[in-house]
Amino acid sequence: MNEEEIVDQSFRDSIGTIKKDGKRNWIFPKRPSGWYYNARSVVSIFLLAFLFGMPFINVNGQPFLLFNVFERKFIIFGIFFGPYDFHIFLLSFIALVIFVILFTAIYGRVFCGWVCPQTIFMELVFRKIEYLIDGDYRDQKKLKAAPWTGSKLFKRTLKYSIFLVISYLIAHTFMAYLVGLDEVRNIVSSPPSERPGGFIAMNVFTGLFFFVFSWFREQACIIVCPYGRLQGVLLDKNSLAVTYDFIRGEPRGKLRKNEARSEGDCVDCKLCVDVCPTGIDIRNGIQLECVNCTACMDACDDVMTKIKKPKGLIRLDSLNGVETGKKFSFSLRVGVYSTILIILIGVISILMANRKDVEVNILRTPGMLYQEQPHDKISNIYNFHVINKTFDDMKIDLKVKGMPATIKILGSEPKVKQLEVYEGRFMLVVDKKDLKAVNTKIEISVVENGKEIETIKTSFLGKVNE
Repeated sequence: MNEEEIVDQSFRDSIGTIKKDGKRNWIFPKRPSGWYYNARSVVSIFLLAFLFGMPFINVNGQPFLLFNVFERKFIIFGIFFGPYDFHIFLLSFIALVIFVILFTAIYGRVFCGWVCPQTIFMELVFRKIEYLIDGDYRDQKKLKAAPWTGSKLFKRTLKYSIFLVISYLIAHTFMAYLVGLDEVRNIVSSPPSERPGGFIAMNVFTGLFFFVFSWFREQACIIVCPYGRLQGVLLDKNSLAVTYDFIRGEPRGKLRKNEARSEGDCVDCKLCVDVCPTGIDIRNGIQLECVNCTACMDACDDVMTKIKKPKGLIRLDSLNGVETGKKFSFSLRVGVYSTILIILIGVISILMANRKDVEVNILRTPGMLYQEQPHDKISNIYNFHVINKTFDDMKIDLKVKGMPATIKILGSEPKVKQLEVYEGRFMLVVDKKDLKAVNTKIEISVVENGKEIETIKTSFLGKVNE
C-alpha cells in the first residue's frame, strides 16, 4: 500500500490559498513552538545579523559585499569582479544552479524553510510582530471579521506602521548592496530633486517589500518563486522532505479516554494544519506549497509526547524511507550531480588562483607599419590597456627586456585609478642594427612602484639592414 492508495489526491487540483469561488483564502497560522522553531529562530538571528551587518563592513575603504549591476561592479568577500571576469561569473552561476539541483535532490526545500530571506522575514519577523499585536490565529480571524472599531483601527495602524518601517529598513539595506552604503547615505541626506533615481528606487523597493510582507505573503512562495515549481522536477522518492509517516499514522482516529486504540498514531488533531504557514495538510503528502519550515513537526511531536507515543510521526524523511523503513542513501543521479559540481568547483578554483589583480594587454596598432626615424632608427606604435582590479591607484612604467630600445608614451602618463581600466598608446623606438629579422619577438616588462607585475610578449615590425 502506498501513499496514493491511502490519501485522496484530488487536493492537488488546486492550491490552499484559493477558495472554490476563486477568492483569496487568507492563511492564519497558529503560533509555532518547539525545538525546530527555536532552532530556526537562532539561525534567522545569525542570517539577519549578516544581512544587515555586511553593508557596514569595508575592506580597504570598499564594501565587503557589493552587487552594483548598474555599473557592473561586484565585490564579493573583498575581491573585486568586473565585466572582464564574466567567465568566472558564468561558471559560478552554473555551479550554483547545479548545487541547487543537488541540494534539492537530497534535502528537498530545506533552504526555503530555514535560509530563504522571504521565509525568514515573513515567519520570523513580520509574523512575530503580528502575533504580538493581533494575537494568535483565532484572535486574528476574529479581528479580521470584526467591524471597524477604535481598537481594530489602532491595531491595524500600529501593525502596518511597524511593517512600513521595517520595509524601509530592508529597502535601505537592499540598496546598500546595490550601490554601496555611502551612496545610500547620500540619497537619504540629499533632496529628492538632486538624486531622483535613488529616491524613486528606494521608495519602489519599500513599497514592494511592504506589499509582499503585509498582503502577498505566502503567495510569493507558491505563485511567484520558480524554485517551488522546480520541486516537482527535482524531487524523487529518495529526497528528504518534511513527510508524514502514513504507515504508522493511518488510519486516523480521535483519541478516546479509557478506550483501547485500534487506529494509527495520528489522532487527527489537525494541529499540523493549523501551524502551516501555507495552509496545507502535510498528511496529504509532499506538496508544492510546503516550504519545509518544520512547524508541523514541532506541533506533531508535542502531541505525540502528550499521548506517550514516539516522536517523528511527521519528520524529515524520504518517501522510500517511510515505505520501507530504510535510511537515506545516495542515488546515481546524486552521484552524477556531485561529480559535475566538484569538477566545476575545481575549474573555478583554478581560475581564481590564477586571477591577477592587474591585467595588461599590449598590441601593435592594427593597420600600421613601421615608421622611419632619424639616426637610423625605426619605431612601431602600440595600443595598451591596463585593468586595475585593486582598491589602490597605480602608476605604470613600461620597459623593453633583452634589447636596447626606447618607449615613448603618447599622451599623459599611465596612471590607473582603482577599479578602472586605462587605455593608452606608446611608441617603441629601436636601432636598425639591433633588428635581426623583419618580425622581431620582444618582451615588455610592466612595472608598478619599482616591481615587475607582468611580462608581455609581442612583436616589432621593422626593416633589417642589409
